[in-house]
Formats: sequence, C-alpha cells, structure tokens
Amino acid sequence: MSKPQLRIFLCAPRGFCAGVVRAIDAVERALEIHGPPVYVRHEIVHNKYVVEGLRAKGAIFVDELDEIPPTQAPVIFSAHGVPKSVPVDAAARKFFAIDATCPLVTKVHREAEIHHKRGRQVVLIGHQGHPEVVGTMGQLPDGAVLLVETRADVAALAPANPDNLAYVTQTTLSVDDTRDVVAALTARFPSIVGPHREDICYATTNRQEAVKSVAHKVDALLVVGSPNSSNSQRLREVAERAGCPVARLVLRAEDLNWSELSGLKTLGVTAGASAPEILVEEIIDAFRQRYEVTVEIVSTADESVFFPLPKELRPEG
Repeated sequence: MSKPQLRIFLCAPRGFCAGVVRAIDAVERALEIHGPPVYVRHEIVHNKYVVEGLRAKGAIFVDELDEIPPTQAPVIFSAHGVPKSVPVDAAARKFFAIDATCPLVTKVHREAEIHHKRGRQVVLIGHQGHPEVVGTMGQLPDGAVLLVETRADVAALAPANPDNLAYVTQTTLSVDDTRDVVAALTARFPSIVGPHREDICYATTNRQEAVKSVAHKVDALLVVGSPNSSNSQRLREVAERAGCPVARLVLRAEDLNWSELSGLKTLGVTAGASAPEILVEEIIDAFRQRYEVTVEIVSTADESVFFPLPKELRPEG
C-alpha cells in the first residue's frame, strides 16, 4: 500500500544561533583542555538533548554555585547570563570561572548599566523567572529595574520618576508582542528612552519571520525545541497567530502525537535557537515512515553571525 504524499516546508533560518554555538563549544572546549569535570551553572542552553549529551561527556550541571565543592575545574556560566552576584561569589571561592553569556545578552546588561548610571529607572520587558531576566535584573541594585510582560503591566507601572525612564528587553521575545508593549510604554511615558538597536536578537527575529512565511499555508507546524526554551515557545505562538491550525512544540520524534498529525498534506518544520539539526532530521525521518515526503526549504534570511569563544578557551597566539 502506497504512503500518502506530504510536503514539508522546512523553515530557514532555524536551530542553533551564534550564541548557542558559542556556549556549547565553550563547554566542549573546556572538557577537551581540562578534562572532566566541568561545572556549568544552569542548563548551558535550554535543550534537554544538548544538556544530556554534555553531561555524558563529563559536564556537571548545578543550579547554584554553592552546590560545587572546592575545585580547580572550570565553572561555566550559561548563555542566558547571570546576576552580578554570581561572578563575585565565584571569585570569592577562587573558582576558575568562564562566562559563556551570549554577547547579545551582555549588550542588554551594558545598556541597563548605562541607563542606571545616568539616573534613569530601567523597565525590562521580559518573562518573570526566566534565567535571562533574572540575570539582567541582577545587573542593578534591587528596585532599579521594573519588569513588565504585557500592556496591562505597563498600565499598572508606578515608577519613581515617570519622566526619567529607559527600557530594555529580553532577547528571545515575540517581536510582535514586544512591539505592542513598547507602544504602550511610549504612549504612557513619552520621554522613555529605548535601545540604540533593538534588543531582540537577530536569531529570534529571523526564526519568527520564517515561521510567519510558512504558517498560513500548512496544515500543521512543528517547532523542535524544549518546553523551557523561551524562543521556541514564541515560535509556536507566532505560528498559531499566523493562522496555523495545529502548532506544536516537540523535543523528539517520540513526542509526536500522531492522532493530530494524520491526514496531513502539508507540514511546516522549524527549530528553536537551542535545538540541534539532528533532532529536526529525526522528526522528518519519523514522517518518512508514514508519508511519502518531499522537503522544500523556505528561506527568509541568511545568517553569518559568529561569536568567538570566551578568551579563557581560545588558542594562544
């Protein structure tokens, strides 16, 4: 019996961004140079498959530095960034600390610091509790940063000086949602100062645009990524809002719900910025078992961004 036809529209760009590649390479390079163990504060990136792979090579993931015994082994900070108290604590304990924070997150940290030095109260647009948000808020003293997620949060803001505000954003937000929140901020606080360049990173923006170009013409769209990945969750939401009837976030082929993926004629596939291409291939292979698959790449941008390793891990000379 012949298999039904399925056209897969494969979004490009998708998957690993430059900051994720740098962070994963940092752990792997530290393991090569120093051998195991290498300690990592928090998941180096938000992808279970990647984390388990690094754990198998000798990385030890911890929630906080107090879980690490006295050691000369490298201690790496994740791509999402850390509050200022973390490197201070690491130095006090004489750890060999390596900061794998994405440079685009560090840019947001520096912006917040500059605004604070200029006497402005900082409004951060982001998701409460996300490691990146915790890290950005932790760059400044308590109370110096006000967190908002929605237009309703903006309406409820009570800044100390409404005429002396600045805003920064988490790098992995929905572009459209953030535009709405920024519009609410500028309407309520006309003198608020924004970033010189948008804080939402190139990879987040590009992956959302690729999904928008596909979502309206497929029966379903799959985002390959982990549930705790902010940028992956935003891709799923973007697909839903663009009119895709079924938009799901899946980590592995075993997570596919075939009851809602039967009878498809067209399927969109993308991957969050911390999802490796091998998982995309695994999921497409799972569809090949049930369908006669043709794959069409839909490209909306070219990416050539590269970030060098942290200086402690670069070859000398």
